[in-house]
Amino acid sequence: MFDLSSAAILLFFMLVLLISGVKVLSEYERAVIFRLGRLMPYRGPGIIYVIPLIERMVRVDLRTITMDIPAQDVITRDNVSVKVSAVLYFRVLDPSKATVEIENYLFATSQLAQTTLRSVCGRAELDELLAEREKINTYIQEIIDAQTEPWGIKVSLVEVKHIDLPQEMQRAIARQAEAERERRAKVINAEGEFQAAQRLAEASQIIEQHPVALQLRYLQTLSSIATGNPSTTLFPVPINLVTPFIAGDKQAS
Repeated sequence: MFDLSSAAILLFFMLVLLISGVKVLSEYERAVIFRLGRLMPYRGPGIIYVIPLIERMVRVDLRTITMDIPAQDVITRDNVSVKVSAVLYFRVLDPSKATVEIENYLFATSQLAQTTLRSVCGRAELDELLAEREKINTYIQEIIDAQTEPWGIKVSLVEVKHIDLPQEMQRAIARQAEAERERRAKVINAEGEFQAAQRLAEASQIIEQHPVALQLRYLQTLSSIATGNPSTTLFPVPINLVTPFIAGDKQAS
């Protein structure tokens, strides 16, 4: 009786042990298998079986991971102290390498991203850091991707998220932008004056060739003054403007 119960209990535990080897992996998961310490080909997705007490399984997520890179204190090449933060997108391509080649690929990738961000931003000037983010993002992504490739990790994107400038530097940049706008306004004003002077010179040549045009312009000015201002206006009349009219009257008589 005792032997039958012991055998039943032993059979029950063996059955539980065998069933415990059944694993279900999602579509985005892979199982890295170690059999008595040796690496075996990874398995999944779906239902897999891990031999109890002989094989050990490590789950690896293949989805793209979004990692926030904390703000780093950076001194640019032109000696400006800034804080730069970024975001990193990467995914595991080879689960076996990500498990065997590196102890903790998440921590290692995070540390590598932080040091690379400081190094790249420290070699750039402030104007380049603010105006050429796309170039800096690509450069950082290439460096990190080259370092993580032996780990079976692919870095797909790096984006500089925020650049925190000191208050003094923000005021200096604002003054620089204001001076640039004033310079553009003066250039545009000077260009307008130049074009107006050219038109006036052309108009003077036309009037010089056709003196009657000056008289017509004078009459047009009188008409605009009379229309726009109801009060009495005294307007001096040069004698040379009246001379053609007087000469015409004498000839008619």
